[in-house]
Amino acid sequence: MPETITPPKKFSLQEYKTEVHVDWCPGCGDFGILSSIQQAFFQLQIPPHRIAMISGIGCSGKTPHYVDTYGLHTLHGRALPVATGAKLANHQLTVVAVGGDGDGYGIGAGYFVNSGRRNLDMTYIVFNNGVYGLTKGQASPTLGKGLQTKSMPEPSIQEGVNPLAVALGAGYTWIGRGYALDVKSLVSLIVQAIQHKGTSFLDVFQTCPVYNDLRTKEWYAGDDIGRTRLRRLDADASWDPVVKDPANLDEVVQKKTRALQTSYETGDSLAVGLFYKIDLPTYDEQLAGKVPALKEHPLIDLPLYQRDVTPLFDELA
Repeated sequence: MPETITPPKKFSLQEYKTEVHVDWCPGCGDFGILSSIQQAFFQLQIPPHRIAMISGIGCSGKTPHYVDTYGLHTLHGRALPVATGAKLANHQLTVVAVGGDGDGYGIGAGYFVNSGRRNLDMTYIVFNNGVYGLTKGQASPTLGKGLQTKSMPEPSIQEGVNPLAVALGAGYTWIGRGYALDVKSLVSLIVQAIQHKGTSFLDVFQTCPVYNDLRTKEWYAGDDIGRTRLRRLDADASWDPVVKDPANLDEVVQKKTRALQTSYETGDSLAVGLFYKIDLPTYDEQLAGKVPALKEHPLIDLPLYQRDVTPLFDELA
């Protein structure tokens, strides 16, 4: 008799959702990002047990509670080093780190830069709403100088950080920006980010209806004749963010320069989409080259030499 081939299991969208009550404020942009992440996993049909969601502290930190995969809710600003450890321990996992703009660009800024330098094969999604929503609306690093939300006693006196510019300088090999309330486009960007082999960074404009009364849903929607403040890069036929020849320094500089200039557009023209993409050897690939056994098995499956460390602890006592 011919051998029966069992077709791969088809996962439903519901299998990427938990029964945990989502307790974000009504109208929060986090809902759109959460839905987009779940739909991206569903589209890619990644087995839930092959996904690790890592988060920091803040409203965004609750995301792993609502996605039915492996997850770890870590410390403030520390999502990326924990995600790095998870990926190095088991390179067969799809690792997605999430955090807020305060979490990732404030206390986590050093990890943000160095994660880009490594180019580990993982994805980082930042919920960017311009405020510290969990601690009552203080200005986050992305709120521009001179701006004052309703939760602030005075306008900000510090310049705002441009996350995309930092990411370009740090060496991220896939850089994009989305909008939380445009779920269809955001799902597409998350799918692209996860599929990219290297460290992907996706900054997401997110509304905070409780504390940020400047960048509201209505503000992003634009004026009363339908002109949105968001400009989709994929609608521009001349836009090409992909580096074709990584060895061609002139091409790399040209693509980075155009992405940098576009990232600084403000006011009525805020670009969303893919800003920059380049294919380079990943950190995990280079590590496997030095440790051949890692090509076949993740670190957690290797028979490591068990050394008795009791004398070391006795010495330190």
